[in-house]
Amino acid sequence: MRTKKTYQLTKIEPFKAQLLAWSQQFDTVLWLDSNNYSQQYSNYDAVLAVEEFTSIKTDYLDAFNQLKEYQTLTKDWIFGYLTYDLKNDVEVLKSNNTSVLDFPELYFFQPQKLFLIKGNTLEVQYLKMVDNEIESDFNTIFNFEIENKLDLENYGEKVKIKLTLTKDNYLERVKKVLNHIQRGDIYEANFCQEFFAEDVEINPYTVYNKLNNISNPPFASYFKHLNTYVMCASPERYLKKESDKLISQPIKGTAKRSANKQEDELLKDTLENDAKERSENVMIVDLVRNDLSKTAQKGSVNVEELCKIYSFDQVHQMISTVVSKVKPEIHPVDIIKTTFPMGSMTGAPKISAMQIIEDLEVSKRGLYSGAIGYFTPENDFDFNVVIRSILYNKTKKYVSYSVGGAITVKSDPTKEYEECLLKAKAMRQALET
Repeated sequence: MRTKKTYQLTKIEPFKAQLLAWSQQFDTVLWLDSNNYSQQYSNYDAVLAVEEFTSIKTDYLDAFNQLKEYQTLTKDWIFGYLTYDLKNDVEVLKSNNTSVLDFPELYFFQPQKLFLIKGNTLEVQYLKMVDNEIESDFNTIFNFEIENKLDLENYGEKVKIKLTLTKDNYLERVKKVLNHIQRGDIYEANFCQEFFAEDVEINPYTVYNKLNNISNPPFASYFKHLNTYVMCASPERYLKKESDKLISQPIKGTAKRSANKQEDELLKDTLENDAKERSENVMIVDLVRNDLSKTAQKGSVNVEELCKIYSFDQVHQMISTVVSKVKPEIHPVDIIKTTFPMGSMTGAPKISAMQIIEDLEVSKRGLYSGAIGYFTPENDFDFNVVIRSILYNKTKKYVSYSVGGAITVKSDPTKEYEECLLKAKAMRQALET
């Protein structure tokens, strides 16, 4: 079905930059980059999929069944995203909040051209219909002059960021979440707020590069489909399937970085020993264990890492790793359906938390706190969590990014607000500078 060719590269980073710049000519692009972050569960250092041959685009109604049918029939690489609002296909829930972005709720495509980078090796996989272009495309990319071929400047406008919630309004709503916790409705909820800019034009390619250079996260992605764009600097994996093994790596717990080495180590140690942050993380680990158990072989759900601190350019994060062995008869799309949305972005118990979130949040989440990733022809998959991300609708001239945090019984609303601003810093910087 695909023609494969491999190349050995001597200078990886310049080639990656050329590859992403070259891809901007296509209507549909998905770029995934680990930014050379050292991690145990990694397939590729970077992946580029361009130019759709077939695709599926749906709202939430029967979305997972439609995706299941598409993935089964295609039997090939497919790339795309799942929005948070697919929760309405999983449970009897609604999304009544407003959204200007207007992204389809599910979108996947089968790329004509695929590039997979691992170490110094580039593997190119083209559908047979375009495989006569492999050599010429490689030569074009290899000699691509980024500065001369692309308008790398923003459009000269200052992006003025607004908030959907005032600080007082945010604090008031967090107090309402705390009331639900004190009443015993939930243990934890991930409460989010949107930052946005209207009537602006940005260069998504430039903004993505700025954001990625600021954060260097392990699950970065750049997505373009017609007039919709995602510039994603996610540090979090949602779910990965490797043969019969599932890996989920929820993040709960954030601390800022410091340029002073001693202070930075102190911030890291403080996070690791913070009782509130650990309890947040453990609650979500329990939720993930429960989600994975729905498709797991008996006794195979295991917590490989609990509350381990990982350091990124912008923040320290507390991450746990939960694994299981999946029953052989389970379809890969059904695995996702039984775990979606990811517990780190909802709360516990999951359904009650999602109902309360919907009631107290102002903006529809859409692709924020959804997932971007791919399925392989062998029925494996890998998806990130769409956080630390800028979403853009070019036609509507609307830019949006959202941030949130886990609210537990020990939460201080003012500190939660400050944590939101910390998480929003990189996106604001990428847009405003």
